[in-house]
Amino acid sequence: MKKNKVVVALSGGVDSSVAAYLLKEQGHDLIGLFMKNWHDENVTISDECPWLDDSNDAMLVAEKLKIPFQTVDLSKEYKEKIIDYMFDEYSKGNTPNPDILCNKEIKFDVFMDIALSLGADYVATGHYSNIITNNTDINNIKYELHSGLDNTKDQSYFLCQLNQKHLNKIIFPIGNLNKTEVRKIAKTNNLVTADKKDSQGLCFVGKVSLPDFLQQKLKKKIGNVIEISSKSELYTKDNNLINEQERIIDLSRQINYTNLDGNIIGEHDGAHYFTIGQRKGLAIGGYNQPLFIIGTNTVTNEIFVGEGKNHPGLLKKALKIRFSEVNWVNDHFNYLNSKNLNLKAKIRYRQKLQKISISKYLDFLYVEFEDYQSAITPGQFVAIYDNSQLIASGVIC
Repeated sequence: MKKNKVVVALSGGVDSSVAAYLLKEQGHDLIGLFMKNWHDENVTISDECPWLDDSNDAMLVAEKLKIPFQTVDLSKEYKEKIIDYMFDEYSKGNTPNPDILCNKEIKFDVFMDIALSLGADYVATGHYSNIITNNTDINNIKYELHSGLDNTKDQSYFLCQLNQKHLNKIIFPIGNLNKTEVRKIAKTNNLVTADKKDSQGLCFVGKVSLPDFLQQKLKKKIGNVIEISSKSELYTKDNNLINEQERIIDLSRQINYTNLDGNIIGEHDGAHYFTIGQRKGLAIGGYNQPLFIIGTNTVTNEIFVGEGKNHPGLLKKALKIRFSEVNWVNDHFNYLNSKNLNLKAKIRYRQKLQKISISKYLDFLYVEFEDYQSAITPGQFVAIYDNSQLIASGVIC
């Protein structure tokens, strides 16, 4: 393997530490770089992910591996590209995924530019994913983004907004390892992060108390909680649909609930604090089954709930994304040459891949699932796969 100059994103965790170790073993010329991003101790549960401790651990790993180490402060860019985006999305009643945007806008944009300015040939991270180079056309090489070997840790979903420009400059050294092997390598080689638990919070920020975080800009505003019956006429199927286009549009539609559709059963502190599928934070009892959020309206400041996980307001078989905003990770693929493949998709990180079909009408790409999906949520991302290869993604609308 050719020896290259590689900048490793050292987060202070075990995954990036082992990624650096493996690259050093292969003889690459390494620089360890730690990103300091936005941090506010008023809303971060600091003992879960204190950035100073992470930075120190990253530095100790770099010293152990005898590689240069630097810290870069990206807090300004992170606030502008991620934090402000989150506030804006929640204020609209959408549910953003900051980790996906962090990978696209921070790690493999701002951070990558810094790495390349240092003379790096590649940027390496500790993601559980794989990049396969397809050389069938030597004049038009394609880079394929694949799931990691460890299905329980696969992070390809978080990388779904990357493209060929990014993949051309990225290395994922631990993509073909499972977590147990990674920790074993760290322990065998006395890396300080060997037994460090995985972070659970926002990308390079930490575990955040979301209500406290949102209350920084989105103030409390008392509104009504409205229960929608599972037997509501809103869920009656329309038998007058005349063609396939009308059928898929009907399957993917977001119901715009109003206070006339149900009964007021309580109050909440602000519709922008809630997301579809949420069951905690309502503090309303007296039901045989849990109440779930099935809709929000940040204009009228109302949230709509249904009883039980099988409430028809939670379950849908289709979603849509704006066709102009579809990110084709591998631009070998497009709608015409992929619509007849045996595609699968997921709408959240931990979800198992689900069988789908895709269709295009007017300005939207429609994704229809073989089985009902729970809590399809505007603002989140759907990632589309051909076997293990992630080929496209988009924001659910």
